[in-house]
Amino acid sequence: MPGGIDPHTHLAMEFMGTETIDDFFSGQAAALAGGTTMHIDFVIPVNGSLVAGFEAYKKKAMKSCMNYGFHMAITKWDESVSREMEIMVKEKGINSFKFFMAYKGSLMISDELLLQGLERCKSLGALAMVHAENGDAVFEGQKRMIDLGITGPEGHALSRPPVLEGEATARAIRLAKFVNTPLYVVHVMSIDAMEEIARARKSGQKVIGEPVVSGLVLNDSGLWDPDFVTAAKYVMSPPIRESGHDKALQAALSTGVLQLVGTDHCTFNSTQKAFGIDDFRKIPNGVNGIEERMHLVWDTMVESGQISVTDFVRITSTECARIFNIYPRKGAILVGSDADIIIFNPNSSFEISASMHHSRTDTNVYDGRKGKGKVEVTIVGGRVVWQDDELKVVPGSGKYIEMPPFSYLFNGIDKADAKYLSSLQAPVKRYFTAS
Repeated sequence: MPGGIDPHTHLAMEFMGTETIDDFFSGQAAALAGGTTMHIDFVIPVNGSLVAGFEAYKKKAMKSCMNYGFHMAITKWDESVSREMEIMVKEKGINSFKFFMAYKGSLMISDELLLQGLERCKSLGALAMVHAENGDAVFEGQKRMIDLGITGPEGHALSRPPVLEGEATARAIRLAKFVNTPLYVVHVMSIDAMEEIARARKSGQKVIGEPVVSGLVLNDSGLWDPDFVTAAKYVMSPPIRESGHDKALQAALSTGVLQLVGTDHCTFNSTQKAFGIDDFRKIPNGVNGIEERMHLVWDTMVESGQISVTDFVRITSTECARIFNIYPRKGAILVGSDADIIIFNPNSSFEISASMHHSRTDTNVYDGRKGKGKVEVTIVGGRVVWQDDELKVVPGSGKYIEMPPFSYLFNGIDKADAKYLSSLQAPVKRYFTAS
């Protein structure tokens, strides 16, 4: 089948006073061992500059060993950012921009900035992406937990409940409808957010929902573990939810309400996680998943009978390639496509272990998990890079994949705009009758 494409990763990312432990070599090596042959990472601007951020990430990626693309985060707004967005799309091969509605005081943007960003994305044919949590309310929720003396990892989940994810998702969807541009909601973790996406899609709005593996297969019980190292490894945002949300997200994925699966692979080791031993607000947010995604999605969704093998290829590869406008170069086994192929044995089995994985982190949120289905061979560009549980990769062999604007999601946008304008029955030509 086509190699997997992970739409959501953070390698070598500077965040919360530290940097993710997996760089563009170790993270990609882990991906290849798990059957993922391309990922799309998020460039974080340098002092608000997109160009400087892009150049910094190109340097980080010099050690890459597989194909990768970039999304770009937008963390402030002015005319220079607007101009740089055009440079990113027209010259650098970036066709998506991410807006953080959370992380107050660092990455969070206002509704005004989000509206301006949505308008600019629309004009460039770029896909707007949102991290949907109400950052102001999360900030208040965090203060509430600290005031109650709840300083451990469980406070992280309690401070940012599903209702805050649902509210921000609804707000982003409505603002995207107001602008009439497609929207991509990253890491959908709750029933609340999923139902907002379902409602919008039912009405015909172009909204993409991306669950991540942790939200599909885990629940929040680990955050209450008495061992800090164990509990802290589960801290990510939005949080892993209580039991029930996982099954609902699986059902939404199987019925097409949600379209593709990412990981939000953003790994910190136990030493880094311990920055927040006395205050959950200081625990670096993020979990692993780039190596485990294909196996866990197969075991959870295909083995259970919820989706077909064809559906599996669609949600792990093809749909991502279509959304980010690189199909059929990626996401397919066709004449002319890149020869990124995996050989998957549905009768084999896997076991996940922190001591055996290829990530540099010393913990694994799926540690001890066993299941059916295993990637036995990974081929990138026609070259075997994973076989007989052995990696054959060299730093610097990876390629940057440019992604052109105006994917299929933009089909019909101009017609909808024209229909809207013709429906206004305005301005009205008035006359004034003197009394």
